[in-house]
Amino acid sequence: MTHLPPPAEELRLLDAELRQLDARRSQLLTRRAWLIAALQQTQQSRPWASAQPPVTAAPRPETAAPSVQNVLLVLGGVLLTLAAAVFTLVSWGQMGIAGRALVLGAVTLATLAAPVALLKRGLRSTAEAVAGLGLALTVLDAYALHAAALSGTDGTGYAAAASAVLAAAWSAYGLLPVMSALRLPLPSALAAAQFPLLLSALAADAGPYTITAALLVTAGLDAVAVARLTAGAVRITAVVGACGMGGWGVLAAGWLSLTAGGPGAASRAGALLLLAAAIALGAAWRGPGIGHALGLAMTAGLLVVAALGGVARSGLPSQWAVPAHLAVGVALLAVVRAGRLPDAIRTGFAWASGAVQALAVLWTLPVVAVVLLGPAGWLGRVWRGAPADARTAVLVEAPWPPGAVMAPVVLVGVAAVLALAVRAQVWRSRARLGALGLLWATALVLPAVLELPYAAGLLLLGVVTAAALYACGVTASAAQVTALVLALVTAAGLTLVSLASQSATLAVLSGLTVLFAAASWRSGAAPFTAPAALVYAAALASASGAAADWPAARTALLVLLVPAAAAVLAARLGSSRATVPVEAVGAALGLFAVALAVTDPPMLALVLALCGVIAAGTALRAERRPVGYAATALFVLAAWVRLAAWDVGTPEAYTLPVTVPALLVGGLRRRRDPRASSWTAYGPGLAATLLPGLVAAWADPHWTRPLLLGGAALLVTLLGARHHLGAPLVLGGSVLALLTLHELAPYVVQVTGALPRWAPPALAGLLLLALGATYEQRIRDVRRVREALGRMD
Repeated sequence: MTHLPPPAEELRLLDAELRQLDARRSQLLTRRAWLIAALQQTQQSRPWASAQPPVTAAPRPETAAPSVQNVLLVLGGVLLTLAAAVFTLVSWGQMGIAGRALVLGAVTLATLAAPVALLKRGLRSTAEAVAGLGLALTVLDAYALHAAALSGTDGTGYAAAASAVLAAAWSAYGLLPVMSALRLPLPSALAAAQFPLLLSALAADAGPYTITAALLVTAGLDAVAVARLTAGAVRITAVVGACGMGGWGVLAAGWLSLTAGGPGAASRAGALLLLAAAIALGAAWRGPGIGHALGLAMTAGLLVVAALGGVARSGLPSQWAVPAHLAVGVALLAVVRAGRLPDAIRTGFAWASGAVQALAVLWTLPVVAVVLLGPAGWLGRVWRGAPADARTAVLVEAPWPPGAVMAPVVLVGVAAVLALAVRAQVWRSRARLGALGLLWATALVLPAVLELPYAAGLLLLGVVTAAALYACGVTASAAQVTALVLALVTAAGLTLVSLASQSATLAVLSGLTVLFAAASWRSGAAPFTAPAALVYAAALASASGAAADWPAARTALLVLLVPAAAAVLAARLGSSRATVPVEAVGAALGLFAVALAVTDPPMLALVLALCGVIAAGTALRAERRPVGYAATALFVLAAWVRLAAWDVGTPEAYTLPVTVPALLVGGLRRRRDPRASSWTAYGPGLAATLLPGLVAAWADPHWTRPLLLGGAALLVTLLGARHHLGAPLVLGGSVLALLTLHELAPYVVQVTGALPRWAPPALAGLLLLALGATYEQRIRDVRRVREALGRMD
């Protein structure tokens, strides 16, 4: 509750508040006047402040001063070098020997000495440019010397000697204490040192082996330089030289090994490859980086395999080339076991061995592909007769790969390495899976490689399938998936191979059905093996019908046994993960049976009816109630096909089988949900018969169909009016009205013809006048009818 003081007391309080506000306002006004005066005095003491232009940032230069300086120095050095070259090549002959020596010597010495003074003044970039010009002048001096005094000597030999002298001179120049700040002489000297050995070999008309050796020795010297030098331009130059010369040397040695005509040539090429391997291994041992050491060690291992494998290849038959290289690659694993080597080298050798094994397995892929995909040619030659052996069975249209005899050896060798040599816990399980896949591939290609009898090849593939399916039941996770995939692929290949013979096809399909059905019993792979068993059972049924010379439509009855079994099996499985795959495969096989019977209408009607029975049985399960709709559709289709086979042309025979079930379903729905609309419950069923019957009655000259249809429409209309249902009332009334109009039309025409010509226009005018006079009443009648229909269900 708010307390209100007396009026006198309240007036006194208000006066006190106003006095305080007046005092505070006076203080603020005084302070404001002082601040204005202070600001005016400040502006008068600095009259230049207002005239001072705004401070703007200086524009940023597009290029830095050192960059511009370096560009100018490089351009100047290039121009001077070009001028010196022109002088040496063009104007040289216009001077005597003394003049030539004096000019070139003076210019070269002055140019090489100029960086000393420039470095003392701190002009390092200018000194670098002048030093580069001086080094270029020494090259021109060497050329001039050969052109003037040593023109009779061999050009290649002189170039080798000149490059060696220049490399030594540039090195000495760069190592001078006063020139230690220059970065150009030493890399240039190292670049010039790449050519003496190669040019010397070319000058001596040496063979390819000597030239390759010169390249590799140069690369080895570069590798030594890389190991001894620290980071900088010199070391980068050495790395580039080692990679470039070594790469060319390795390519040349590899080509010599591939084209070797005998053991002697292969041994020399192998020695060169071993030299390259030793250089790479030495660089890896002394290299500072672990990543570089790993790559170099891997390269060394591959070179060792190429060297020793090439030597072995030259003395063995051609089909042993890949196994020989594989043996050397596997032998590299002995180096991995050596504990004295650095970890990077051991890892590199392991990777090299793995790469060799991977390439060997890749070499066997054409053989495996032919064995797996070659039997697909029997699809167009079913039951032409059993082939002579297993190789003929897979070579229907594909050629046999060369050297395929050694494919099992390679596969078994790599599988043994994966199973025994890989001991790391992280990779052990994966290696064993890889070994399992390789052993499977070996068993797959072995019958064709050994040309076993046809029956023996089938038996071996069946044993492999059974073993893979057994592994599915005793393993888990990745191993189970691997075994399942191998089993499915082997079974598919076995089925294709068996198509050559009728008895083999029946036996193989029977065995595969039993194997996959047994594998589905209490196995985690049942969602895959159970559908596969159903597929092979359907294939067995089809093959049995074909073997008995049954037509395809009759064979469909055998195939339907499989969907029926699938429906029973799905009911027994319950909520298992295999239930849905089994039902899906059963439905697909049902469609396959329908496709087989499509050429024979009576048999097609029987097949559709049996499919409806299977679907109806499935719909008895609580979780599969919607399948009942499919069962109804199948029964209706079966009835239609049977009527079409009997040449029945009456449309009611086709529509009544649809109307009766639809009305029953609609009645059940109305009973469960009284709020459901009659259009949803009864509309489709009534329209399915009334509308086609109306179209047929309009074209029927007899009285029977209109009478029956009119009676049915009248009954439907009365039922709709009695139960206040909109769909029967509207559909029945509309059909009845249209049918009545059709039947009365001839009499209306006759009456119209008997009337005078003025009568029809007069009647039409009277009708229009009546409608116009009672227009509003008719509108109200239409609205009442619409509202009455809207109130109906």
